[in-house]
Amino acid sequence: MCGFGVEHVPPHYAPLIGAEAAAEQVRRWWNAAEIGRAVAEGLVVVAEVGGVVVGVGQRGRRGDEHVVYKLYVDPGFRSRGIGPRLIDALIGHLPSDADRLYIEHFVGNGRAGAFYEREGFTVDRIEPSASGDPARGVVWRVRRLA
Repeated sequence: MCGFGVEHVPPHYAPLIGAEAAAEQVRRWWNAAEIGRAVAEGLVVVAEVGGVVVGVGQRGRRGDEHVVYKLYVDPGFRSRGIGPRLIDALIGHLPSDADRLYIEHFVGNGRAGAFYEREGFTVDRIEPSASGDPARGVVWRVRRLA
């Protein structure tokens, strides 16, 4: 999984938030300690094709909120239903009393925003970036669960 992040996160995020900020995403969230903890806690789902990881989803908590913190699909495997299946798998691992799921993305990531909208996530709030760069603000979306 760390290798997946190293391979896919920088080229995806560099045009959106800059190369250094994209590299920081990998350093902070795709390192062995962070990924190892998430895997050990059962917070990660992966999609594989031929034994190769082509998609990753990771959930967690922010206070009382259930949150998807990672949802990535290898660009060569997009539009094949992998993203929705990763979301469904993450929802399937939530406690039975969970009534909503949050997901976040950078303001500058319009592709992610459109995908999440199609998957039933609506904008809950937008947090401005501490850097002052509007593209690095964080859009928080929520999906009500049945």
